[in-house]
Amino acid sequence: MRGKSPFGGASKLTALIVALVLAAAGALVNWLQPSGQGGQRPGASAPASQGKPGAAPGGGVPAGSYTLTGMIVNVADGDTVTLRAPDGQRRIRLDSIDAPEEGHGADQPGQPYAEAARKNLADLVAGKTLTAQCYEKDQYGREVCALILDDGRSANRLQVEAGYAWAYTARQGAYLHDQAMPGLQRQAKAAGRGLWAGKDPMQPWKWRYDCWRQRQCG
Repeated sequence: MRGKSPFGGASKLTALIVALVLAAAGALVNWLQPSGQGGQRPGASAPASQGKPGAAPGGGVPAGSYTLTGMIVNVADGDTVTLRAPDGQRRIRLDSIDAPEEGHGADQPGQPYAEAARKNLADLVAGKTLTAQCYEKDQYGREVCALILDDGRSANRLQVEAGYAWAYTARQGAYLHDQAMPGLQRQAKAAGRGLWAGKDPMQPWKWRYDCWRQRQCG
């Protein structure tokens, strides 16, 4: 029978130390790497969320089906202008808004703030060469368009924002291409701007029916 090796105890101790070192190394690796289920190590911040591609706060003016470019040579009221294009003059009805009505004789009296609305629009666009993003023609042959200023803003939106036009929500929004308009109207109303400083302002489409057709202008 052979005697015990003098190194037997040392070998066991060495094996134990190696096992402990390997176990500690494995635990360290697990701690440094997030789990496959999306875990994060303590103190790590979550990845920043990203918006949808192309999303923009508030959204841009809807693209038209065609464009017209020319000088604005006349401002008839708060939502109607004449644009002189290379092939002739075009009457443009500003899309998605309805401004207070100007008077047309004794049978069709004007609304409060009608002249102020016309002047505000004239200050924005008169005499300038602009591009109109157009969607269609209305029953009067006018081009229905968003009128874009040199800085990219919409004159239509600015009229509503200033309180000189309503978001055109008649007929369940059939005339409303630009969905930003109701929000701009709420802001103008809350701030008491333009026609919202008056008492009980009436929607122009209601005015045309109640006052002009039914003779109830009170």
